[in-house]
Amino acid sequence: MKSPPKRRIIIHREKRRTTYFSEPLSDEVGLDMIQIPGGTFLMGSPKDELDNYKDEQPQHSVTVPSFFMGRYPITQAQWRVVASYPEVERELKPDPSKFKGENRPVEQVSWQDAVEFCQRLSVKTSRSYRLPSEAEWEYACRAGTQTPFHFGETLTDELANYNATKVYGRGVKGQFRGKTTEVGQFPPNNFGLHDMHGNVWEWCQDDWHNDYEGAPEDGSAWVDDDSKNKEKVLRGGSWDLNPRYCRCAFRYNDFSRVNFDDFRGFRVVCVPVVAGRARRAMDSS
Repeated sequence: MKSPPKRRIIIHREKRRTTYFSEPLSDEVGLDMIQIPGGTFLMGSPKDELDNYKDEQPQHSVTVPSFFMGRYPITQAQWRVVASYPEVERELKPDPSKFKGENRPVEQVSWQDAVEFCQRLSVKTSRSYRLPSEAEWEYACRAGTQTPFHFGETLTDELANYNATKVYGRGVKGQFRGKTTEVGQFPPNNFGLHDMHGNVWEWCQDDWHNDYEGAPEDGSAWVDDDSKNKEKVLRGGSWDLNPRYCRCAFRYNDFSRVNFDDFRGFRVVCVPVVAGRARRAMDSS
């Protein structure tokens, strides 16, 4: 008896135009900030989504104003430059990452470290940089889609860096790389953002809440009055996790904002650039 043919996932790639500006961090290192258009989307997962969790519900409408977001997670080269800027509130290690590489995402950084990075960058550039809100992050990740992943109903090792020996839905098994990969190695989403699924977890501004009852509907961060000791939120999954944890809607709470390890990183958000600042379009594929 013939064995059944192996299931294949066919990947279609297309070029698109993306508006962005590049923030010069040093003579050699820049930071590409992609313009994310404002819009309204359904945040969270529907109850029939495979492997969904109660903290992703209720699914609710959120209207997000336009903003700029880093094309990639912050890299080790970018971290090293900004870590050399004058201290604002806390010291930063210039080379904290386990998996070395100038274009690999920085990891082993805490929420407090990520906030300090944003503060130093804001002072240096006279622009407002910060971590994304959960709503901004999910809106940017989905990029107009409502499927579990912005790529569609499943994920493959040709699309993201995660533990691809595990399968989601009708996906296929792939390799487990066991470490971070260079940013930009995998295709971007419809907004031109790379690595929104897998590679490293990404810190958000928000305090952890057990569900979305009472969540803001304007895209702002959900931060409580007594926020100082609250758990913070991570999004996107990482290189060592099953695909279910890399879904657009999946949320992870960290019990301490000072925790760090080799699968936590971040990317930054900036308010719209001032009039007259040079912007340009780039092709992404």
